[in-house]
Amino acid sequence: MPSYPALDGKQVVRVLESLGFYVDRISSTHYQMVKPAHPRPVPVPVHAAKTLPTGTFRSILRQAGLTPKQFFQACWNL
Repeated sequence: MPSYPALDGKQVVRVLESLGFYVDRISSTHYQMVKPAHPRPVPVPVHAAKTLPTGTFRSILRQAGLTPKQFFQACWNL
């Protein structure tokens, strides 16, 4: 399993926003990100600048329908 750079929830939200997602609502410490043609919301935990565990990050990518390459290309283009 590849290792990914340490990202916190706010950084992931920012990258997803650059890819066309937007914050639909905030439930406690989870941001619900939606995209017009996407089937369901993608929850992103935002816990006081704590880094996301690798499994959680991979789950967010899977639910958003993104590959790590697509995500990090968008990340570098910010």
